[in-house]
Amino acid sequence: MNISQMYIAVTIVVLMVIALLVFLTSQNRKETRLSPLASLAFGFILAGILFAENGLIGYSLMGVGVLLAVVDIFRNRNKTT
Repeated sequence: MNISQMYIAVTIVVLMVIALLVFLTSQNRKETRLSPLASLAFGFILAGILFAENGLIGYSLMGVGVLLAVVDIFRNRNKTT
């Protein structure tokens, strides 16, 4: 096994452990849904990752997504307290 295969194997094991922990800790929680603004921010960040080859477009989309996420955090901050 070469070094890149070892990295891939370790990454898969770590992701499986994280998924197991999330599954075990989320069984007694009520579900919270994403707000429309958070969903839009998530979409922009994913689009930025997909268009990462073209640096200006990819980083601009990620920046818009982060900005929308921050706006959503500030809007929902007062609702939870």
